[in-house]
Amino acid sequence: MTARSGPNVGNTMSRRISLLACSLVLGAGLSACDQAPQQQMPPAQVGVITVKEQPVALTTELPGRTSPYAVSEIRPQISGIVKARLFEEGSTVKAGQALYQIEPAPYQAAYAAAAASLTSAKTRADRYAVLLTENAISPQNNDDARAAYLAAQAQADAARINLNYTRITAPISGRIGASTVTVGALVTAQQTTALTTVSTLDPIYVDVDQSSAELVALKRAAQAGTLNADGSARVTLKLEDGSDYAHAGKLQFTDVTVDPNTGAVRLRAIFPNPDGLLLPGLYVRATVSQGVDPKGILVPQQAVGRDERGQPTALVLDEKNIARLRVLKTGRAIGADWQVLDGLKPGERLIVEGRGKVQPDMPVVPQPMGAAPAAANGPGAAQKPAGH
Repeated sequence: MTARSGPNVGNTMSRRISLLACSLVLGAGLSACDQAPQQQMPPAQVGVITVKEQPVALTTELPGRTSPYAVSEIRPQISGIVKARLFEEGSTVKAGQALYQIEPAPYQAAYAAAAASLTSAKTRADRYAVLLTENAISPQNNDDARAAYLAAQAQADAARINLNYTRITAPISGRIGASTVTVGALVTAQQTTALTTVSTLDPIYVDVDQSSAELVALKRAAQAGTLNADGSARVTLKLEDGSDYAHAGKLQFTDVTVDPNTGAVRLRAIFPNPDGLLLPGLYVRATVSQGVDPKGILVPQQAVGRDERGQPTALVLDEKNIARLRVLKTGRAIGADWQVLDGLKPGERLIVEGRGKVQPDMPVVPQPMGAAPAAANGPGAAQKPAGH
């Protein structure tokens, strides 16, 4: 076959040569780009603090309720008609103050009869004693007269006590509640329903519940000498409206049993209540100071993260300013800080600011926490003109 030639063949060859040349140019360009050195990012700047030991006061905020210092339910010791109520409901009464008057007439009559019998028995006993010295009566007759006198004296005493019971008095000082009876009501001795209640509110108790596990941990720390525990720890209160109660109290005792339903132990604190602001049954939040860790370590909460297992972690710097991962053991949150029980030592540098942009084993540029970031030096940094 004869080869064809002409203008079309020439054009085709020209296009192929052009495409080949372009491919060579592009390939050379890509090869040059691949061989160019890549620019590395500078180390991240982080804010650090130096870990230090310090006395750390350990406090716990617990919900609680107020309860009276003393409570007395007033009940009659005799039966009778209420003749008068001698107090104002809701007022403050003193120990020994008269509260109710029960109709005394029947008891006055009984006492008068007992007193008369006592006088007669005494006269007879005295006479028999004289006759016995004169051998005018037998010793037995004298003994009988003496026994009758003593019995009459006991009856007179009982009648006098019942007469005194017609005037019901306050056994303790405090605030008195509402009366459950009115004038003219019949009351009976040792009845179930109290006539009223007197509560001592100054001072007043605050009862709170704490986890038995926390309490055991605190006791062990105190025994080991790592916690200075105070048996009369200071306690402060927040009221229902969020305000602080003006007077501080003291932890009075810790119960000796654990509630099997809640696993909590009852703590009782005592507070002064001179203004009567705290009433029984009031909901409060008590902050209990349970001791001082003399070698405590506190770190900002933002410096502590969590690993995939949920363990608290932190990044510390070695002598070459390389971030190293530490697994911590933390205690309680105190304000904006975590109490660290293990994992950090005094003098170590801890990353606080910029922790999110640092991975373990990365070099960093440390600066004191809160300091302004240093100006970056790089190809894109602005250069000052010479002479300026």
